Amino acid sequence: MAKFRFLFLFVFSALSGSLCAQHTQAGDHGNLRTYYNNKVNFGFYLGVNRTNFQITPVHNWQSVAGDSLKTILSSPQTGFNLGIVSELRLQEYVTLRFLPDIAFGQRNLEYHFQSSTDTFDIVKKVESTFLDFPLDFKVRSKRLGNFAAYMIGGGKYTLDLASQKDVNNSNVSTVQQVVKLQKNDFGFEVGAGGDFFLPYFKFGIELKLSLGLKNLLIKDTTVFSQTIDNLHSKVFLISFTFEG
Repeated sequence: MAKFRFLFLFVFSALSGSLCAQHTQAGDHGNLRTYYNNKVNFGFYLGVNRTNFQITPVHNWQSVAGDSLKTILSSPQTGFNLGIVSELRLQEYVTLRFLPDIAFGQRNLEYHFQSSTDTFDIVKKVESTFLDFPLDFKVRSKRLGNFAAYMIGGGKYTLDLASQKDVNNSNVSTVQQVVKLQKNDFGFEVGAGGDFFLPYFKFGIELKLSLGLKNLLIKDTTVFSQTIDNLHSKVFLISFTFEG
């Protein structure tokens, strides 16, 4: 997440300086002064995500797996999003946003085993292709020249097109066994960002956190699922929006 924060602050600072300079030159006129006279606006966005799990192990997970299993960790990986922006103005400073997208992500579940004679890790890669359907309320500040800050909050439905929920783990080796997840998920999301009004379009930078509400884990007889009680999704997303 340090890379995300650095990228966000760097771009934010650079654009703030540039647009403040534009405002100084343009006086009170600025860019796209009638933008919010429109009831509906559209655009698209590109995003970079860090997809992760929130893990709740079973109470007696070491007795289930044996004393050699010491830790279960989730390792986030970087993916990307491509989506559409549609925004409905509800009030001068409040809009309703629908941002359907396709997202590619991966999460690794790491099982660390240690005995008196050996130490090893087993990593289960969970690759996903998501269709996300977020519906968010956006509350923005008053424009300061060509810039406005905002906060968002809402919920989303997610469909995992790459779910392996129907895989049969009973007749394959430990190496080939997969962690099976539900195909559907629901969650809530919160975030903040800034809009920069350029001469021909509005450019936005947004940082958002999404937390899943549904237990995604499908239990079977493998040690990889028997030792976990709950798996919930967690996604950090930095996105760049282009709206006309």
